[in-house]
Amino acid sequence: MAQEWTEGRLDELSKKVDKGFERIDRRFEQVDRRFERIDRRFEQVDRRFEQVDRRFEQVDTGLAGLRTEMKTEFTAIRTEINGIQRTMIQMMVALTAAILAGFAGICTLIATQL
Repeated sequence: MAQEWTEGRLDELSKKVDKGFERIDRRFEQVDRRFERIDRRFEQVDRRFEQVDRRFEQVDTGLAGLRTEMKTEFTAIRTEINGIQRTMIQMMVALTAAILAGFAGICTLIATQL
């Protein structure tokens, strides 16, 4: 059989529900405090990232100058390498001509001695 809900039982249930909500409210207060600490930590992290961003901006500015300098140097190196290649080709042509001239001279000398 169903028990009757007397006014005393309803008051008792109401007190239990109120106590339950008080516990929940305390837990939410604890959670809120934890979130406040986490927010402060994230603020610190944000400040650190701002410092890192500023450092990268400084590095990037320095790198732009470095890139320009490197391009200039590589252009100079390419020019020197091209000059060396040209000189080596000229030397090979001259050496080949000298070898052929020497060979022709030896052939002439041999032909005159026969």
